[in-house]
Amino acid sequence: MIQFDDLPPLRRPVMIAAFEGWNDAGEAATDLVSHLSEAWDAEPVAAIDPEEYYDFQVTRPRVVSQGGERLVTWPTTRILHATLHGEDRDVLLVEGIEPSVRWRAFTEELLDLAEQAGVELLITLGAYLAPIPHTRPIGTDVSSESSELAHRFDIVPSSYEGPTGIVGVIALAAEQIGMPAVSAWAAIPHYAGSAPSPKASLALLGRLEELLDITIPRGDFPEDAVAWQHGVDELASGDEDVAEYISSLEEAQDTAELPEASGEAIAREFEKFLRRRDSDGPGPGPGPGGPPGKDLGH
Repeated sequence: MIQFDDLPPLRRPVMIAAFEGWNDAGEAATDLVSHLSEAWDAEPVAAIDPEEYYDFQVTRPRVVSQGGERLVTWPTTRILHATLHGEDRDVLLVEGIEPSVRWRAFTEELLDLAEQAGVELLITLGAYLAPIPHTRPIGTDVSSESSELAHRFDIVPSSYEGPTGIVGVIALAAEQIGMPAVSAWAAIPHYAGSAPSPKASLALLGRLEELLDITIPRGDFPEDAVAWQHGVDELASGDEDVAEYISSLEEAQDTAELPEASGEAIAREFEKFLRRRDSDGPGPGPGPGGPPGKDLGH
């Protein structure tokens, strides 16, 4: 069961949730929630009992030194409360790890807490690997199971079908109990998908500002995003095949953004590159097992 601390009365509360794991390429979503926690001086108010949902051989506890003592910290999902000064709104931040087992019970516990707190809007965050160039603005996808929210935020209703993570399960379960929910996802270049991904976190931050109609401190994200892009530039410049591939992605994206272009242009360019690579021998790729795919989960 959720372990509660005192939860004060909340004003028009919104819950923002992100989870480490399959839903979080480059840790873009969880890094953003950690940033929000610091920027808004959030305080922990609840935690989910890790014994119920985590396999500690997969997500191991850690030994840390704290105040002269050596302690074991257990992987879990925490809920933090923040008061937005100057805004008529409170926020509950969910800093989590995708559970190993009992997803339905986990989802029920989290949404029970959201209902008790009177949450008016649930925003789930995620990131996925995609065949896009790092040199262009990071794209974000926002959708909802609710036609009313789709109209309010001028976003598309969800049409995704396929494998999903805990973010997708929570978003759908929220809609089924009548809790308004929106999912926001950032696309990350699959050839540069290791953590951190500050450019993607910054893109998600911008989307949050639009959804909540507020201004959010950016912290170090802008400078880190520039440094990240320069770093990928340097790596790409040392590999002719990677540089050629990135150039093809740039051309495809620029073409796709023209009014007369097809939305499938990038996919076609990716397929063309794979055919060239197969005929020429080994080249750049997403690594063992390939990318997890575009799990919008919403």
